[in-house]
Amino acid sequence: MSQIPSLISDLAVILISAGLVTLLFKRLKQPVVLGYIVAGILAGPAIKEIPTVSDVESIRIWADIGVVFLLFALGLDFSFKKLMKVGGTAVIGAVTVVIGMMTFGYITGLSLGWGHMNSLFLGGMLSMSSTTIIFKAFDDMGLRNQRFAGVVFGILVVEDLFAVLLMVLLSTLAVSKHVEGMELLDSVIKLGVFLLFCFVVGIYLIPSFLKKARTFLNDETLLIVSLGLCLGMVMIATKAGFSSALGAFVMGSILAETIDAEHIEHIVKPVKDLFGAIFFVSVGMLIDPVLLWEYKIPILILTLVVMIGQILFASFGVLLSGQTVKVAIQSGFSLAQIGEFAFIIASLGLTLKVTDNFLYPIVVAVSVITTFFTPYMIRMAEPAYKIAERLIPASWMNFLERYSSGSNTIRQKSAWDKLLKALVRIVGTYTAVTLVLIFIWLQFVAPFIIKQLPGIQGQSISLVLILLLISPMLRAIMMKKNHSVEYEQLWHDNKYNRGPLVSLIVLRIILCIGLVMLPIARLLNTALGIGIAIAATVIALVIFSKRLKKQSILMERHFFTNLTAREMENERNAPINQRFASHLLERDLHLADFEVKQNSPSMGKTLKELNFRQKCNVNIVTIIRGSKRINIPGGNERLYPFDKLVVVGADDDLSHFRKYIEERYKESMNNLQETKEVNMEQFFISEGSGLIGRTILESGIRDNSGCLVIGIERDSHSIKNPPPTTVFEQGDIVWIVGEHEKVLRLSEGKTVR
Repeated sequence: MSQIPSLISDLAVILISAGLVTLLFKRLKQPVVLGYIVAGILAGPAIKEIPTVSDVESIRIWADIGVVFLLFALGLDFSFKKLMKVGGTAVIGAVTVVIGMMTFGYITGLSLGWGHMNSLFLGGMLSMSSTTIIFKAFDDMGLRNQRFAGVVFGILVVEDLFAVLLMVLLSTLAVSKHVEGMELLDSVIKLGVFLLFCFVVGIYLIPSFLKKARTFLNDETLLIVSLGLCLGMVMIATKAGFSSALGAFVMGSILAETIDAEHIEHIVKPVKDLFGAIFFVSVGMLIDPVLLWEYKIPILILTLVVMIGQILFASFGVLLSGQTVKVAIQSGFSLAQIGEFAFIIASLGLTLKVTDNFLYPIVVAVSVITTFFTPYMIRMAEPAYKIAERLIPASWMNFLERYSSGSNTIRQKSAWDKLLKALVRIVGTYTAVTLVLIFIWLQFVAPFIIKQLPGIQGQSISLVLILLLISPMLRAIMMKKNHSVEYEQLWHDNKYNRGPLVSLIVLRIILCIGLVMLPIARLLNTALGIGIAIAATVIALVIFSKRLKKQSILMERHFFTNLTAREMENERNAPINQRFASHLLERDLHLADFEVKQNSPSMGKTLKELNFRQKCNVNIVTIIRGSKRINIPGGNERLYPFDKLVVVGADDDLSHFRKYIEERYKESMNNLQETKEVNMEQFFISEGSGLIGRTILESGIRDNSGCLVIGIERDSHSIKNPPPTTVFEQGDIVWIVGEHEKVLRLSEGKTVR
């Protein structure tokens, strides 16, 4: 009999222990992540009394794959476009939390005597809240429609990006062993260019590819294509000197902009759940309970640091961004934990061999404790706000309320502000793409062409091809926004604006000449003056070429069509207009959607009868029935199963409305009679039966007894589906469809009403 490979037997131990423990945690209503970690402790080398994993190193491979798919799934839910929409509140809140907690964590690590590098990684681990745990807690507690939940989600989006950047920076620090300002700046610039290039090229190519291949994409092929793209980007990121996790995250964020994003997220979820479970179990396998007991005091200290620090920094950041005191406190208490990114950063430190072995299990223990307390911390936010309301002087509260309302007023941007921001975005994006294209061309493509065609011929062909490739980008850098509304307004408003406006064009032309000089200097051995002359000629051709202008416009239109495709699709299908929702948020009102369930007591009743306005202080804005929308419905409008109600109200009112309809639904379900199955049975018409001589219609079998005659056996022949005029005779065998009790009563000569 052949021996089972250790990898398979170890995987069996991991999944069996994970399955049993997580079932227990589900019953206890605890997050499954905690179950995975406990399963890892049981399956790890720390427990000698039960069968455990024999080859921990082989499981690290599965765990690395788990990290890749976890980051890919986070990227699918992230999207860079979502980052641009989260607003100042999320950015200010996230920056405050990350900087504050990194500093707090670093100082705590040094105070515990753990050294510079351990303390630096500890700060990174303590600065990231758990997206997974918070989403789950909000869902379970019915808080996703609350105002502060939107703020928390925005902060988590920004924190996800910071976590990826932090992984790159910590890796750079770990390799260099010291903090070098220019080296860090160089890493940040390289990372920014890499992200920008991947995003722009990915958005230009991948949605179009998926759209053309849609005919051939079922669940199976879309899963394979998505995972192939993910692992392909992992390879590209690794070759570029970044981590595999970064590549997975970037590809997820690119696919998040496609209209297939939700579908991809759905089909990838089982794969992510499987390998994610293995990753979290492997996290638990590295925990030694004896070591945890030894470091119980540092664990307690770090738990308090996380809870107190996250509450203080998050509340301060949200308050600083212009939100109310209540929203700030609710946001701070919701973020008081660390999660999956803490594990990933801890794994990074171990892999790079720059952190001590004791730090990993300590951080995992802190994560487990803070995760366990997350729902309780969220519930404590309301009492904490009431205490703060009593303690904070009235003059301070008035000032904070005025500050909050003042920050939410709409300020009109100047034309210069709009123009300069647009130019920075356009020039930065196209310059980054152009630089990466030139680098890739000179590094890989040009040497291949010159090898096939040595000498000036190969160099010239290579130069012409790269110039043709980057020419649409060059034209966009120089010509975009030169005929915009802001540019024209500034040109005509004041003659003193014309000098700076012309200077902006000249500077962009000089930038493009410099970009063209890069391949010229590398491929042609010419004097500087000749190179500049060639570059200037190329730029002139780019500016005056009508064909290139058309091509540039088509490329940009194609890019923005792909970029906004998902947004447009969601806008068409969304029950709530997001611009309207954002407008209401500034007035402490919300739009939320609720579905009318089957067997709901609201079914068939009019809005006037239900009277939600008086009972819950909410208004029904829209009823969505299939593809039909009933806006501002009247009081006589009835509700039907699966109607989607778009409701407007304040936080407390919406919470009251949700509880009200859930309680009514539970009451109606409890009052439902037990459902009885319908069977096909037969009975014999004996002498003296009241059915003899009566037709099926006269007998009232269907109307009074709730049964249906489907056949009669008479003598040697059968009557299938007899007509209502058929007369029953003695000796007939009647086939009936109905509930057993009703058929029995009918055979006994009793009618059922």
